[in-house]
Amino acid sequence: MKLTVALDVRAELGECPVWSVEEQALYFVDIKGRALHRFKPETGAHRTIPMPEEIGCIGVRKGGGFIAGFRSGLWLLDAGGSRLQKLADNPEDQRTSRFNDGRVDPAGRFLAGTIDEPKDGGKAHLYRYDSRGLEPLAAGLLTSNGVAFSPDGRTLYHSDTPTFTVWRYDYDAASGEATDKNLFVRLQPTENDRGRPDGAAVDAEGCYWTALFEGGRIQRYSPDGLLLAEYPIPARCPTMICFGGPDLKTLYVTSARTSRSENELAALPHSGSLFTMPVDVPGLPEYQLDLSV
Repeated sequence: MKLTVALDVRAELGECPVWSVEEQALYFVDIKGRALHRFKPETGAHRTIPMPEEIGCIGVRKGGGFIAGFRSGLWLLDAGGSRLQKLADNPEDQRTSRFNDGRVDPAGRFLAGTIDEPKDGGKAHLYRYDSRGLEPLAAGLLTSNGVAFSPDGRTLYHSDTPTFTVWRYDYDAASGEATDKNLFVRLQPTENDRGRPDGAAVDAEGCYWTALFEGGRIQRYSPDGLLLAEYPIPARCPTMICFGGPDLKTLYVTSARTSRSENELAALPHSGSLFTMPVDVPGLPEYQLDLSV
């Protein structure tokens, strides 16, 4: 299996690919490009929807539309990407903090984390949003990332990218509580390999897939944290993984080109594009936001 270009979009900071089963379409964001993208692989149709500020993550809403994490906070979007209603402010210093990675949980809540942009104070958090409002689940982070759930919804995975670490929690979908934090994977950086865990997804066998930012590859881990496989990608900075297609056996990976050197972009000209690869084990359908929870 080999990763190839699915959409030569060359985003500044592509992130958060989400597959819509109903539309058979892929949505993803360009954080630095301030855009929401819609791509329909069957026809090749691609639409870019400008955003008023940096958009870090999205989740599909039951009945249509999205929840989205911006620098300013969490917003509801309609099906066309227009902002409808602000749900919660970003409670951190918005000059140095924005929402980053996020995903809807099995009950329909939204889990979204922030990034401490100076990466010197550990001021970022992972938050849970539901009808009770915005509440922190984890603190002391640099870049909240890698939110994903096991097939039974009872395990929450979460990474803090600059620390090269992925954590695993017991997750109670009934309450939205995350407990019993344990180390899942800690990568060992070297002088020539600074690949660190960015966005992620879990497949139907419960294996955790992670994109290694500045690592030029993606990895698949068993539920016990054993590295099973890794696949090179023609970009130095893959950012997040999702599964799509009619049978959820098509892997999609976003990537980044912002702040990369001219030499790197010359060698890897498709940096920032959307990549794809067929897989044998299907992914899991995305949960949908339910504002009644």
